[in-house]
Amino acid sequence: MVAMRNKLTTESRNPNAQFIDRLSSIELVRFINDEDARVASAVRSQENAIAHAIDTIVEKIGGGGRLLYIGAGTSGRLGVLDASECPPTFSTAPELVVGIIAGGPGALVRSSEGAEDVAGLAKRDLQEHNLQSSDVLVGIASSGRTPYVLEAIQYANSLGCRTIIRSCNENVELDTKADIDITPVVGAEIIAGSTRMKAGTATKMILNMLTTGSMIRLGKTYGDLMVDLRATNNKLLDRAIRIVQSLTGLEERQAADLLEKCDGEVKTAVVVNKLSCSPDVARQKLKQSNGFLRRVLAGD
Repeated sequence: MVAMRNKLTTESRNPNAQFIDRLSSIELVRFINDEDARVASAVRSQENAIAHAIDTIVEKIGGGGRLLYIGAGTSGRLGVLDASECPPTFSTAPELVVGIIAGGPGALVRSSEGAEDVAGLAKRDLQEHNLQSSDVLVGIASSGRTPYVLEAIQYANSLGCRTIIRSCNENVELDTKADIDITPVVGAEIIAGSTRMKAGTATKMILNMLTTGSMIRLGKTYGDLMVDLRATNNKLLDRAIRIVQSLTGLEERQAADLLEKCDGEVKTAVVVNKLSCSPDVARQKLKQSNGFLRRVLAGD
């Protein structure tokens, strides 16, 4: 095990960082920024695998399944973060995209790194979330060898789930295989083993792509507009009004009144305006088009 860890890029030393403790603040900022600039190209190298993952997620959610993220430490926190942002952004049900972290919710704010080594914990957590064969599970493990994540993938495979693993080490011999491997090799961290840095940045970028790409493919946007947002605060209400204005040409007060008439549903409001129908008819048309606003407006 020790020999294997020594071969992991995520655990290796960065030869350019040997004397970072001698740098000034501005020199540190520049150095960290230069290292972070390598992340985007590493993620781009995985574009085919990421696209395949998006297609898989769309297929599963379209068939009534869910997307679940699972990870430990920073990886788990990033999964929970991405999942928690889907309801307000895309008006998804909280149970559609789920983030699970080793150690439970308390591990989000307090280190619980030892939880990743507890045998049986991942299976128990997935059973508590009622993982089904119709779901897709994304295991997030920068090393590619986190016991908690590998156990989760193994259990999901046994149920017939589609599985995806996101790691930052290539050619790692895994006992458990996922259907799709996403492996951006970002190189050694500036602090050896501190995968909250470049590996964490790559993870955030990829998870953003997975959910955003999937939700676009599922009709949650109209062009670049967030037409399925949930106006849960004043900022989002203002955004919803601006979107309705942009798509209808209405004045602000008119757009706000229309949104209120449509229970705050942006898509419904736009269809009511464009097709001169009632909110109920608009909702029916949207349902018939599987929620794709563009299809409704095009008469498809």
